Amino acid sequence: MKNYTIKPLKSAADHQEALDKLQEVWQAKPNTPEGDRLELLLMVIEKYEDEHHKMPELDPVEAIKYKMEEDGLSQKDLIRYFGTKSRVSEVLGRKKPLTLKMIKSLYHDFGIPAKTLLI
Repeated sequence: MKNYTIKPLKSAADHQEALDKLQEVWQAKPNTPEGDRLELLLMVIEKYEDEHHKMPELDPVEAIKYKMEEDGLSQKDLIRYFGTKSRVSEVLGRKKPLTLKMIKSLYHDFGIPAKTLLI
């Protein structure tokens, strides 16, 4: 990530490159150079997603259900993100919260904006 210049995202390729770089600094500590890069990357990614991937303002569970409906998925299809069928039911039934691992997976693989999942 050292030679990566953070710049405005203008294409899907730029967006994907920024997401790839985000994975490299995801664990960065706040108030460090890598933490600053993480914060800047999140800002440019959020701006791009706001402009190109409009999703209604939803809470995390509503966003997951919206995406399921949009993609024609069932709860069974979410097991890879949640671990077990019962955990899918618990999260969608609001009995258990999303974990950081689930949030990362839903963000990177399912395409739900990070800011929606972190509400």
